[in-house]
Amino acid sequence: MRTRTIEWRNGTVLTIDQTRLPREVEALKMRSCSEVAEAIKKMKIRGAPLLGVAAGFALALTAYNSKAKNREALVNELEGAAEILRATRPTAVNLFWAVNRILAKAKDFLGSVEAVVEFVVEEAQRIADEDAAANRLIGKYGAELIRDGDVVLTHCNAGALATVEYGTALGVVRAAWERGKRIRVIATETRPKLQGARLTTYELKRDGIPVTLITDNMVGYVMFRRMVSKVVVGADRIVKDAVINKIGTFTIAVLAKEHDIPFYVAAPKSTFDLTRTSADVVIEERKPEEVTHIGSQRIAAEGVDVLNPAFDITPLDYVTAIIREDGILYKKDFDKFRA
Repeated sequence: MRTRTIEWRNGTVLTIDQTRLPREVEALKMRSCSEVAEAIKKMKIRGAPLLGVAAGFALALTAYNSKAKNREALVNELEGAAEILRATRPTAVNLFWAVNRILAKAKDFLGSVEAVVEFVVEEAQRIADEDAAANRLIGKYGAELIRDGDVVLTHCNAGALATVEYGTALGVVRAAWERGKRIRVIATETRPKLQGARLTTYELKRDGIPVTLITDNMVGYVMFRRMVSKVVVGADRIVKDAVINKIGTFTIAVLAKEHDIPFYVAAPKSTFDLTRTSADVVIEERKPEEVTHIGSQRIAAEGVDVLNPAFDITPLDYVTAIIREDGILYKKDFDKFRA
């Protein structure tokens, strides 16, 4: 059993402060919805599946600490907490999915206040357990696409740190490695927050999986040199016509298509939002300082204008297949999204 990235322990949510990795491993202990929301906003908690689980646990904390005397008051508290969570980060859909799921079930649950509280906590834990199981299955199916000797390029961090315990894109890598396939990984640094350099390389080195770090603008070079066999990335939202993922994903997808390299997306069903198209998705714009500074050191001229979208949009035409917990979806399956 792998150590979980996030856990519920009797009214406390424990996770890792991802802004401090890899320099130090520091545990976050959160006891209120507002503490979880603040950790999400500051990206101490990040990764689409993990955001969903964290949001579920934030509602569990709200219920656990509630002094409500009746079901209606408790539901009102949960709705208030849900609004706080929805306002944290707008793009990754798993957060909204988890919040909406728990709220809808809590409203329909018949029983005392105490029973509703217990149900909300249990439902949040179910979401966490489901994510862990889904990632194992994504790894199982995805490993079939990886051959012995492959070099897999991945972008950002879609590993155990972005999920409950195993990872989506890195879950595919882990599963292939555990089956004895001699593979290597090329990880992009992922500017400007450097999730690939800080988190993906940390995870893979910890697990003994060979990894080479490159800057984002080296992707064309390594593909032209035939140094990449497959691309596997995660997703923050999959809509009818596109995959929304970390900024830079679309560039990699275009280069992969140009060089005839399979481009795979690994994501659980909770990441799918097939009621919308890419035109409906709000792309999060983050602080200019993430681009003008590295750490506390300014690297850009004072007063320069900055564009800093956290995600980009990859049309499904560039996606070879999507790996889910219920199997692999190929291009012929994508037509069903638009129905």
